Amino acid sequence: MGLVKSALRIEQATLGYGKEPVLQEVNISVQPGEILAVVGPNGVGKSTLVKAACGSLPLLEGEVLIGEHNLRELKPGQRARRVSVVSQAVNLPPAFCALDVVLMGRTPYLGWLEQESERDRRIALDAMARTETISLAKRPIGELSGGEKQRVLIARALAQSTPVMLLDEPTAHLDLKHQDNLLKLVRNLAFVDNLAVMITLHDLNLVARFTDRVALLSNGRVRKIGVPAEVLTPDELADVYGIRIHVINHPLDGKPLVLSG
Repeated sequence: MGLVKSALRIEQATLGYGKEPVLQEVNISVQPGEILAVVGPNGVGKSTLVKAACGSLPLLEGEVLIGEHNLRELKPGQRARRVSVVSQAVNLPPAFCALDVVLMGRTPYLGWLEQESERDRRIALDAMARTETISLAKRPIGELSGGEKQRVLIARALAQSTPVMLLDEPTAHLDLKHQDNLLKLVRNLAFVDNLAVMITLHDLNLVARFTDRVALLSNGRVRKIGVPAEVLTPDELADVYGIRIHVINHPLDGKPLVLSG
């Protein structure tokens, strides 16, 4: 059997703002069907990495490749057909109904002033059905709860029909139930649609439960990358976060359970 080609590859990348690097020598790949978590302290560059991976932040050095395509050589519409993003802070007109927001995911496939086709509408409604937001289709986005809004934004990204999906802290400000439901949804989408998913998360126990591999960022570099049990260790985490860390096996599934103090 041949090797599975990565859907997303970041190679020898230096990224930052102006001439100031935030991250250097970044080498990360994500395969179809895989969820890679990016973790590290506040300000280490997790969101910056997401911006670089979707092409909204030009690299200072290195390359980002989606399949065989160099992101730098693609026009914005071409990039949007290959990588979708669910960002932390999204300002949407509160009067827009949820279906209108999801239909925005079809914009990369439309010509200038072209209206959505019946096929675009079917794709959007299917994305809403799969994310269990179809009942919200006619509701104004400004009336939705945080969990509902996040699911609508994932439906929009799913309607975009890309092989790569990036999520930047999608569980921020959600309660335990909505965190669990949201990450189960992402896990299912990665498996069923063979999506390559890169996600930034703060909660290391969610990382251990829902992701396949972890990239730990520290001091402007990728300190370590591997499966959760290899990366979420007391020595690695204590050094990066600067606090005492305990890691035990979860009594139910045996996955790492990270405790501080």
